[in-house]
Amino acid sequence: MPHNPRPLSMFRSRGRRISFLAATLALALPAAIAAARASNGPALAAAVRARTETGIDVLEAEGFAPLHGKRVGLITNQTGVNSAGRRTIDLLAHAKGVKLVALFSPEHGIRGRLDASVSNSTDTSTGLPIYSLYGSTRRPSPEMLANLDALVFDIQDAGVRFYTFITTMARCMEAAAKQHIAFFVLDRPDPLGGTIIEGPMLDRDKLSFVGYFPMPVRYAMTLGELARMFNTENHIGADLHVVEMKNWRRSEFYDQTGLEWISPSPNLRTLAEDFPYPGIEVLQDAGISVGRGTEAPFEHFGAPWIRSADLVAALDHRKIPGVTFQATQFTPADGLYKGEACHGVSLTVTNRESFRSMLMSLEIIEALNRLYPQNFQIAKMVQLLGSQSTVEQLERGEEPSHIVAGWSAQLAQFRALREKYLLYH
Repeated sequence: MPHNPRPLSMFRSRGRRISFLAATLALALPAAIAAARASNGPALAAAVRARTETGIDVLEAEGFAPLHGKRVGLITNQTGVNSAGRRTIDLLAHAKGVKLVALFSPEHGIRGRLDASVSNSTDTSTGLPIYSLYGSTRRPSPEMLANLDALVFDIQDAGVRFYTFITTMARCMEAAAKQHIAFFVLDRPDPLGGTIIEGPMLDRDKLSFVGYFPMPVRYAMTLGELARMFNTENHIGADLHVVEMKNWRRSEFYDQTGLEWISPSPNLRTLAEDFPYPGIEVLQDAGISVGRGTEAPFEHFGAPWIRSADLVAALDHRKIPGVTFQATQFTPADGLYKGEACHGVSLTVTNRESFRSMLMSLEIIEALNRLYPQNFQIAKMVQLLGSQSTVEQLERGEEPSHIVAGWSAQLAQFRALREKYLLYH
């Protein structure tokens, strides 16, 4: 077949078009990325770089080598999956050289659907026993660990001090240390990012299942980093191994990682709910519905005795950074005020960088206490706030910004402590 060369002018024309396109992209792409980040639209920025590889992704890429020859117990739930969506349970069950012996589930159970005490059960896929760590016991017993060489922890955290997965991990580390078995944390991102720290420090006399270690409400650390800190500072003495992530930066929120969000519990369904969660959750003990039993937990709050317009006006007057408020009404199908019409406020986080959930919380508390002193019960918030002095300041009606400023010295001390255990930049 005769060769029919294309005219040189065609290549020159196409070359000019390609050069023009390349130049256009070179100018437009950085601007688009900057615009996406500025507008809280991180998906585009995530798309132009490598997706974060979690601890299970890295362990799988290594052929599970650190676990070869070991009988393993896995602490996990529905969030324990690799980047392709395969359960860590199934990956370890079929990993060559690894013997998966038992499973352990945290609060809400292995599938994350329960909002009550969890019983022992069996995994239908593998036939393995599932020992509940949120039932008759909240730590593994020596009998549960008798035939194990290692415990592996793979659960997505919420980035908040009173989220119980932290305590479950720490208690499992303590149990592993006592039985002289290795403890592996398959690390995952802090969904709220790794830089913004806020809230009062937990008083040492208020340690509990919702407060394992003296630290602020929002601590900006991964579970692997927390494990390192707990192991040293609490003298646990575990044979600790953190399988570090790849391609995660401290400045990133979860939806900038390229990873799919999986709800870690029944009432924390979206990442959008996680940002106000630290500040809104503390209101519940004081007699406020935080939206449990509705379609948008932590994105609205209320009570039958609130006058929505008055509360919105009070909050708008305070000009709280990064959030807006609107009057709303809802009827919880579960939880506090089940079946009762609640009047309250819906909130929208408009700027994650400037938004501080705990400052917002103090402003809401101040307004509720001033408007409804007979109904709102500040003293009952102490367990989750974790700071008696903060509660007393709120009872006295002190300025929220003044209270936040008073946390500075302790938060600076925590930052210095935390710095020793960070794994990512």
